Amino acid sequence: MKLTRQKQDKLWGETGPYSEAWLVIETRILDDSVSRIFISVEVHINPFTFELIEKNREQFADDHMIQQLLDNSEFRGQSYGYVTSAFLDEYTDEKVMKEAKKHLEFAKNTIIKMHRVVLDLLESNTKKNN
Repeated sequence: MKLTRQKQDKLWGETGPYSEAWLVIETRILDDSVSRIFISVEVHINPFTFELIEKNREQFADDHMIQQLLDNSEFRGQSYGYVTSAFLDEYTDEKVMKEAKKHLEFAKNTIIKMHRVVLDLLESNTKKNN
């Protein structure tokens, strides 16, 4: 596959895929005090990677994390890509933060696995063209 300018833009990265996993601390303020604090993990997958993995979904039939990401992500435009929430809970003690960090690691590992598929494809295309 030759990468058109449009496909390159969908990768977000200059030379390869770029995606994000966010650990967010959300503070809710009611009147003049903090009412609650939530911890969330949000994943933003670049459109090229998501769409490639989705087209080849059967290759990942045994990968629960990728299947879950494909099932629950929502496209929010070129700037945000495919977005999903990997974790959300009210911060009541450090156990919640520990659990959020665990989900962040799952998210990062899943993104890296997806990116490797894209990188392998790009590398094989480079070899074919040389």
